[in-house]
Amino acid sequence: MMPSTHDWINNPLGVVEGMFAASQNKPNSEWEEKAVEFFEDHLKENDAHNWVPSLNDVPLHYLKPNSLVKFRCLIQDMFDLEFYMAEYEAVNPSTNDKVVRSGKYKDVTEPGVDLNSKKIWTAQRQTFYCVPIPGESPWVKQCYAGSSQARDVPSTSYAPARQKRSYEEDDDMDTQPQKQREPHAGPQTPSEQHGNGDCKRREPEAPSSQMASRLNLNFPLPGEKGPSCLLKVYDDWDSFQLNDTIEVFGILSVSPALGALGDENDAISFLLDPAASMETAEEQRVHSPPASLVPRLHMLYANRLPHNNPLLPAAAGGGDDDGAYLSSTRSEMAAIRTELLAYFTHILLGDALAAEYLILHLISNVYHRHDVLPLGKFTLNLSGCPTDASYTERFYQIIQQLVPSSYYLGMTLQNMNQMRLVPKKDYGANRLLSGALQLAKNTSLFLDESRLEQGQLDTTGVRNVTALGNVISWQKVDYDFNFHQMEFPCNINVLIASEGRSLLPSDCRIHLQPQVAPPDMDEYLSSIHTHPQASQLNKFRVYLSVARLLRYSISDEVTKSVEDDFVDMRKDDPQSISAEDLHRMLVVARLLSLSRGQTSLSRDSWLQTKQIEALRRSRMEQHKCVNGNEQ
Repeated sequence: MMPSTHDWINNPLGVVEGMFAASQNKPNSEWEEKAVEFFEDHLKENDAHNWVPSLNDVPLHYLKPNSLVKFRCLIQDMFDLEFYMAEYEAVNPSTNDKVVRSGKYKDVTEPGVDLNSKKIWTAQRQTFYCVPIPGESPWVKQCYAGSSQARDVPSTSYAPARQKRSYEEDDDMDTQPQKQREPHAGPQTPSEQHGNGDCKRREPEAPSSQMASRLNLNFPLPGEKGPSCLLKVYDDWDSFQLNDTIEVFGILSVSPALGALGDENDAISFLLDPAASMETAEEQRVHSPPASLVPRLHMLYANRLPHNNPLLPAAAGGGDDDGAYLSSTRSEMAAIRTELLAYFTHILLGDALAAEYLILHLISNVYHRHDVLPLGKFTLNLSGCPTDASYTERFYQIIQQLVPSSYYLGMTLQNMNQMRLVPKKDYGANRLLSGALQLAKNTSLFLDESRLEQGQLDTTGVRNVTALGNVISWQKVDYDFNFHQMEFPCNINVLIASEGRSLLPSDCRIHLQPQVAPPDMDEYLSSIHTHPQASQLNKFRVYLSVARLLRYSISDEVTKSVEDDFVDMRKDDPQSISAEDLHRMLVVARLLSLSRGQTSLSRDSWLQTKQIEALRRSRMEQHKCVNGNEQ
C-alpha cells in the first residue's frame, strides 16, 4: 500500500524502502526508476510542489530530518565522486533476523550492519555544493515564500537537540582553514536594500553567529545570507554543470554523525566512503561541514530554472509547451512598455531616449554563441550620471525592484584591488573558492564607475578590470586554476553608470541629458522609489522577464530590406556606418521588437531602430571624448 499524500512528503524514505522491499527476488524490477517517477508524478499534481517546504524560506531547525524538501540554488562547486553502500544486510537486534536494506538517499545506516555479509555492495554518487541564487532580489524571496503552502511548525521531538549541537558541539570544530579567510570583498552594496513585494516572508533564523563566522559558506557575493547544502546526485549527474540554476527536490539529511565521517577508526564510515581516508584534514573540514549548518540533500528530482521570476509559470521559457502563456502576455506588452518607458524617463531625469535604451538593455539575453561570439548581449554605458552620491545607488535600488537577481559593484580603488571577482581553485582544500562574477544567468550587474577615484591599480586590480572586460565583450569568466585558466561562459547583463566615457568596453553608450534639475536629488529619487503600487511593479517584472524569453526571427524579405538600407547608407557616406554599426543596429532592432511583444522584425520596427540610433549617434557627437570615438 502506497503512503498517503502527506506521508510521501514527511516520510519519503518510507516510499523508497517500500519499493525496494517489494523488488526483492524480482529481477529487472527497476524499482529505482519507479521511485523517482513516483515523486516526479506526485510533484506535478495539483501544485503539490507548493506543499513541499523550502530550504530557502524555512529555518533548518523547523524542517523534519529525512523529509522531502526543495531548494532553489546555484551549483557553486562539484566534488569528487563518492562511494556509498547501495545495499547492505542488517541484523534485527530483537529477533536476530537478517534483512537486506537499501542505502540509497541515506548518509548514515542504521545500527546492526553486518560488515561481513556478502550482500553488501557499493555504488557511486556525485556531490555538488549548492548555494542560494546569488543576488536574488528581496521581492523574489518574499513572493516565493508567500506562495508556499508548506507547514513549518518545529517538532519538539528533535528541534532542541539539533539546536544544542549546532550551537555547542559544532562550535568546537574549526571548519575554515586560515588560508581561506582572505577577505572576499568590502562593502559595495547600497546601504539600504528595499524589497517591494506583496507577500510576507519568514526570515530564517541565523545559526550561531560565532560558528557562522568561522564557517566559510563560500557564497559568491559578500553579505549574502541563507543556507548552503551538499547535494547528492545518484543518476545522470553529467547533465548538471557548474553555475546551473536548479530547483531540487530531495530528502533532507542532518545527522550529527555527518561531521565525523572521516574517522578512520569507524569501519562503517569507511564503507560509506572509502575515499574519505585519503582526504587531508583540510579537505574533510570543507567536504564534511557540520550538517546543522550545511545540510545534505539527496536528490529525487530537479527542475532547471529557465528564469527565476516567481510571477511567471516555472516552465515558461523552458520548452515548446509554454507558447500559450507567452502569447497571452504578448498582447499586453505594448501598453506595459509605454508605462515602463514613462517610469524610466522619470528616473533618468526626463531623458526619454536613455529610457528607451535602458528597457532594451534590461531585456537583453545571450540567445546563441557563434564560435566565441555571444549573440544578443547588450551592455549599456550610461554616461553623464549626476555626481550626487546617492543617484547611482538609488538608481540601482529601483532596478533591483524589477529584476529577479542583481548585484551592485561600486568600482572604488579598494574594491578593485581587494575583491576576488574570479573564482579560484584551492587545491589544499580541494574546493573552488567563489568569486563575485560566479553569477546565475540573466543577473543584472550594475557597475558604478562614478565611485572611481585617483590611485594605482595593483596586480589584483588589473586582473579584476580585465575580468570585467571579458564578461562584457565575450560573456565569459576565466576561472583561476593556478597553473592554468578555465573558461566558463556566462550570461550577465552589465550596466555601467559613469560620469564620462567608461574605461570598460560596452556594446552601446548613451550620454544622459537631464531635462529636470531637482534641488534635492535624494528626495526626488525616494519619491520615485516608493511611488509605484505593487501591482504596477509586478506588471513591469513580468514584462521584463517575458520579453527576454520570447523567441525571435527575421524573414527573408525584411533581411533583404535591411541589406539594401545598409548599402544605401554606405553609398551616401562610406564613413558614416560600419559593419559594427550594422551589427549593433540589428541587436537594437531585435530588442526593440521584443520589447513590443513582436517575435519578428517588421519594417516599422526597423525604421524606429534607425531613428533612435540616429538620435543617439547625434547626441554622442556632442559629447565625443578627445581620446576615443565610441558611438
